[in-house]
Amino acid sequence: MHLKHTLKLVWFMIEYTTTHTGLDICDPIPERIQADRRLISASHGDIHLDKQEVIGRVLDVIKSFPNDDPSKVTPDVHFQKDLGLDSLDNVEIVMALEEEFKLEIPDKEADKIDSCHLAVKYIHNHPMAG
Repeated sequence: MHLKHTLKLVWFMIEYTTTHTGLDICDPIPERIQADRRLISASHGDIHLDKQEVIGRVLDVIKSFPNDDPSKVTPDVHFQKDLGLDSLDNVEIVMALEEEFKLEIPDKEADKIDSCHLAVKYIHNHPMAG
C-alpha cells in the first residue's frame, strides 16, 4: 500500500508540474532547477567538492594572506609553527576560508583549524562547502 501511495503522489507531482509550469517531463531540466537540485543534494551530503579542488583553493587563500611567505605554503603547513602566524592571523584565515567556500565555521571548530591539512579536512567533509 505504501508503494502505491508513493506512486500516486509522484504521478500527481508530474501532472501538476506539466499543467502549471508548461514543462513537459521529456524537456531538458532548466539550469535553475538543476542548480537547486545540486544544492538540495549537497545539503543531504550527497555531493562533496573534489579533495584536490579543496586543497588548491585552501592553498590559494593562504598564499594570498599578506602576513606569510607564499613559497612556504604547502598542504601540510601549520599556520603558527611553519608560517609564524599568530592567533589573530589564524582567525582571519578561517574567515577568508568561510568566504571562499561560502560556509560558516562555528567558533569551536574554527579554533581547531590551525593548519592547511585541518582546513582541507574540515571543508572537504562539510556538506555545504561550495
